[in-house]
Amino acid sequence: MSRKLPEPSVDDLDLTTILGALVDPARRTIMAVMYQGPEPFDCSASTWCANLGLTPPTVSHHFRTLREAGLTRTVVDGRTRNVRVRKEDVEKRFPGLLDALLTHEHDTDAINRLIKP
Repeated sequence: MSRKLPEPSVDDLDLTTILGALVDPARRTIMAVMYQGPEPFDCSASTWCANLGLTPPTVSHHFRTLREAGLTRTVVDGRTRNVRVRKEDVEKRFPGLLDALLTHEHDTDAINRLIKP
């Protein structure tokens, strides 16, 4: 049985919180990869650890921060976590924000490794 982890509603999305979540370069890279890649994205810690040099607890922290800011939706199905960018929800509240923040140059090597394993 799957369950959705808590996230803010569209009306509760806060620009300061979203920008605060994206201040961290690793979270920006994670978001850029998910924004440009297939959905749901494989969010297993080993994928991110190997390609971004992060520890599993750090990966968990980053995904929790992104979810709590309202940028992602996480559905838990057994031991699997399916994570999607809340593109429509964020676009409804802040039109053009994700395009402006996530389609510029980032760590393209890391993005390419994660999108095209």
